[in-house]
Amino acid sequence: MTKKDKNDPLLLENQVCFPLYACARRVVNSYVGLLKDLDLTYTQYVTMMVMWEHEKISVKDLGAKLYLDSGTLTPVIKKLCTMGLIRKYRDETDERVVIAEITDEGRMLKAKAHDIPEKICCKITDNCSSFTMEDAQQLKALLLKLLCSVD
Repeated sequence: MTKKDKNDPLLLENQVCFPLYACARRVVNSYVGLLKDLDLTYTQYVTMMVMWEHEKISVKDLGAKLYLDSGTLTPVIKKLCTMGLIRKYRDETDERVVIAEITDEGRMLKAKAHDIPEKICCKITDNCSSFTMEDAQQLKALLLKLLCSVD
């Protein structure tokens, strides 16, 4: 066995991406039980969060807000349409633009989802009492900064 160089850029422990990836997977997985009651996947949930905020948005802008390409977003939108939560149609003034619009049923789902962020916060802080709301805010700011720099 060779001696490990602590400065080796290919060591897993020297990577920023790996703990970010592992943490993201665990956090997203913590939503699964809560979203089961809404019959939503995590990607559908964040899509609905944008829809609750904007009500009507171009599919291109929706993808940009979610950092999703059309190959990932298209089946999500299709499923949400099938579920009756949103509808999509071509813009009357420019038929190249596809619009996603929330339905009444989609609006009603917001009330059922209202306590999910608080439940997730409690789940995280209960599992790791040393991770505070201040830590969460700092982490969010750093992640947004990172997201902008890798764009």
